[in-house]
Amino acid sequence: MTASGRSMTVSIIVPTLDEDRTIVRLLSDLAPLRAQGHEVLLVDGGSRDDTREAAAALADRVISGPRGRARQMNAGAQSARGDILWFLHADTRVPAQALEAILHACGSGERTWGRFDVRLSGKHWLLRIVEHMMNLRSRLTGIATGDQGLFVTRAAFGAVSGFPDIPLMEDIAMSRSLRDHGRPACVRSPRLQTSSRRWEQNGIVSTILLMWRLRLAYAMGTPPGELAKRYH
Repeated sequence: MTASGRSMTVSIIVPTLDEDRTIVRLLSDLAPLRAQGHEVLLVDGGSRDDTREAAAALADRVISGPRGRARQMNAGAQSARGDILWFLHADTRVPAQALEAILHACGSGERTWGRFDVRLSGKHWLLRIVEHMMNLRSRLTGIATGDQGLFVTRAAFGAVSGFPDIPLMEDIAMSRSLRDHGRPACVRSPRLQTSSRRWEQNGIVSTILLMWRLRLAYAMGTPPGELAKRYH
């Protein structure tokens, strides 16, 4: 509930770029939430496929934004009407109870932001270790990644000036700023499902090592632009 006693509303913001193969599944998961009065905004960064057309009937608004995940999410937040902003990747799958967990986490006023535990879509046993370590690391550090469905109240998002305009690690950078205002709500259940395609296409061990190197380099001050070149 808000201070005025009305029910809190959630704006779900999805940045996209060439996601016509995945976006319909996510938006179908979100359809019941739209029926409850929450809104779904898709912010497209210049897709060359049919992403925008596929999403048109399943989102409240499809916005054309400047390319770059941070810029797209900030553009979505600027257009959003909800009390809580929930940022999702296009290849995420959302269980029915997820929104209730967000409202419970932020409704009391004790938490102003948070994230979900995740599970990876693939079946390889190494992916079970990867997802366990992702969830544990986030819980211990108070840092969330975009795969974990970061959610934040509008007031807290404004207090940290949104996502920094950097090409990589924008989720980690904003988490650090939010953490200065309070620890995140770490939702254990339900879990979001995130695609394991990155690990499966590039090799599970190779991807783990790459992400470790990028995080270490970022912690040591390597500019995000340089990290983005290494990542891509």
